[in-house]
Amino acid sequence: MTEPAPTALRFAGYAALFGRRDAGLDVIAPGAFARSLAERSAPYPLLWQHRPDLRIGWIEKIAEDKRGLRVLARIDNPVGGAATALKRGSVTGLSFGYRVRTARNDGIGRELSDLLLFEVSLVTHPMQHGARVHLVE
Repeated sequence: MTEPAPTALRFAGYAALFGRRDAGLDVIAPGAFARSLAERSAPYPLLWQHRPDLRIGWIEKIAEDKRGLRVLARIDNPVGGAATALKRGSVTGLSFGYRVRTARNDGIGRELSDLLLFEVSLVTHPMQHGARVHLVE
């Protein structure tokens, strides 16, 4: 008798937080992802450390709320290295790949008001310290 295949690992978290300066001195404005999310119908890939050759899953739900860019994601291999690191709590950061469409200099860094989103990544060190996974199931 064969064992059933393990099910995917799911998690929730914030890939970006609004109104908080990141390590690059940028601040993301509420609504910065709205256009990008409205334009895209295909799911976003979930990458490992922003490496396009290491897709570890898919973003199942993504939306802006009053806090930031909230994601519900699935890691395809629940016994692989990324899932193991997430379950252990050794990797809990989230980040996103993007291109700036509209920004303004705010005297310290940039205020990003329109971003073209490409991907979301599980990362060791996010640019925004608070951009983290907050639930693993």
